Amino acid sequence: MKKIIVLIALVMVPLMCGYVWAAEIAGKPAGVENAFAMPAQSPSYPPGPYRFIDREYLIITYETDMDALRKQVPEPLEIPEALVKFEFISMPDSSGFGSYMESGQVIPVIFKGQKGQYVLSMFLNDDAPIAAGREIWGFPKKLAYPSLGVDPVSKDTLVGRLKYGSVDVAIGTMGFKYEPVDKQAIKKALEEVPNYLLKIIPNPDGSTAIRQLVQYNLEDVTVKEAWTGPADLQLFHHALAPVANLPIKRIVSCVHFRSDLTLPYGKVVYDYMK
Repeated sequence: MKKIIVLIALVMVPLMCGYVWAAEIAGKPAGVENAFAMPAQSPSYPPGPYRFIDREYLIITYETDMDALRKQVPEPLEIPEALVKFEFISMPDSSGFGSYMESGQVIPVIFKGQKGQYVLSMFLNDDAPIAAGREIWGFPKKLAYPSLGVDPVSKDTLVGRLKYGSVDVAIGTMGFKYEPVDKQAIKKALEEVPNYLLKIIPNPDGSTAIRQLVQYNLEDVTVKEAWTGPADLQLFHHALAPVANLPIKRIVSCVHFRSDLTLPYGKVVYDYMK
């Protein structure tokens, strides 16, 4: 009997000590110095950089109204010509973000004498890259429902479509793989042309905490295939997805390509608060 009591005591003492230790740990305040993003205990996305495999683009470049364009592009960026690139992007394999679709408008600009691109709007169907894009770089991302793929009925047309909710906002079409395009030229443009974003973050009292012009450059780009062909684009007015505020005068060019690339962190190149 004494042996049984001793054995029970030997088992229970470590367990009781463990409960006390766990209770002490559980009662300690959570440290925030190593928190990467929100929510602190389970961020919506992991730290970067972010690798994309088989990222597929349909980019239709069109001429628009210069006065309308000036209202959309912030200083100190300059507008060399009244062009807009409307993008439909499929991202089936994105580290940390998963598989999703994206669409938006990009405007060729000049900053300090160097050609670049200003990202005006982005619409996508995945929470993680929306949160990461807005919080880290200042990507102008909103939840919507873009798509990109070959028309299942005609079978000879690449179709990009952007829906905001259930409403069509943009439809782009291109003849599927009509003519090959120089892959090295696209790689060079993706890696060397800087991209600019207007990052705005409010304070809890509603005042502005951050208003910055952010630059990023894509890295480690491999262009696997690239094509062009006849293309067209339709934009539809929508109160909350105002892509049609930059009207189409004429289609200038289009390109369809598939690539692997890395999105690294960016840098602040202009601070509007200073």
